[in-house]
Amino acid sequence: MVGGMSGVSGVEDVEALREVLRGGDDTKAWLEHLDRIGGPDFDVALPAADDLPPVLIELAVPHEDIDALVVLRPSRERTPAIWWLLERCTHALINEMGAVGRPPGPTKFPALPKRLGALSRYFYVYVYLAALPHVRAYHRALGIAEEVTRVTLADVGRNMAVHRRRRGVGGMAEPNWPVAHFRGVLYQLGRLQFQRARLGGRTGHGITAAGLPYGPGDPALAVHVPAYYGPLTSEACDESFARARSFFAYHFPDERYGVAVCHSWLLDEQLAEYLPEDANIVRFQRRFRPAYQPAQDLSILRFVFGVDDLPERAPLTPEALNALPCRTALERAVADHLKAGRRWHGGAGWLLL
Repeated sequence: MVGGMSGVSGVEDVEALREVLRGGDDTKAWLEHLDRIGGPDFDVALPAADDLPPVLIELAVPHEDIDALVVLRPSRERTPAIWWLLERCTHALINEMGAVGRPPGPTKFPALPKRLGALSRYFYVYVYLAALPHVRAYHRALGIAEEVTRVTLADVGRNMAVHRRRRGVGGMAEPNWPVAHFRGVLYQLGRLQFQRARLGGRTGHGITAAGLPYGPGDPALAVHVPAYYGPLTSEACDESFARARSFFAYHFPDERYGVAVCHSWLLDEQLAEYLPEDANIVRFQRRFRPAYQPAQDLSILRFVFGVDDLPERAPLTPEALNALPCRTALERAVADHLKAGRRWHGGAGWLLL
């Protein structure tokens, strides 16, 4: 059995699982949140084992993970404790369907204890599978094209591909990232993704200071750049922004989006010192006006080099810097910058739609 469910020690019943979850600060807070919202008032279901592979393929789940997900598929009868957790996590996920902003309570799915075996890496895939009919129904009610739904929700598979690239095993790299997708808040429109959001304090004040009629708390579209979707060309980005203007005006007419924001390592202006003027990254970041400079942020290492065992804020040792692969102009730029004793900050910017 793949990471055998029967080999999960001490979670034969709900109370045993609850005791396991009480053992960590994050999981304890999450358990308390699940208790506050209670069980769902709808039936939670997963595709049958024989029907699961095509659903996973539609979500772009890597083929290497499909057999494990079929084997580990929980059920109400066989794994009642895990099913109890699945029901409540699904409820927590779709309880705020369509709502913009942070829902009440903890905002992140916690990492599950490793004693759950492979299920600790795969569990949230089942939560998204259970939420799938609900988000599809929400999209249909808004008249959103099925192709937009399909491409948007396929970020589950992209997330899993990143996990396998970084760690060499199946799982979700960022289990919380698809939450916005499955709550009907984020949509992929061509090369870029756009999330219904509100301006934060620093960005909002920066836009106000520029003399524009927007400020903290006003509606904004947060722009995200998904991996594994081809070059970030100016033409592809132009098309995405054009689609976003019409998409949100049509499907969310009560929400007026006049500004878009982006918070990303891609907007660190120092990249322009190393990359050609016509580089896609440079052309992308110049679409945005800087809002503020974030503090030191080494998440660029995770995105550029595709590994998880690098710090995000602490300095790297000379040995660690010399071990970084420098196969591309971007990789060389990131490494050389740090070897010179300089810092990466990422960036925060905005543009008018």
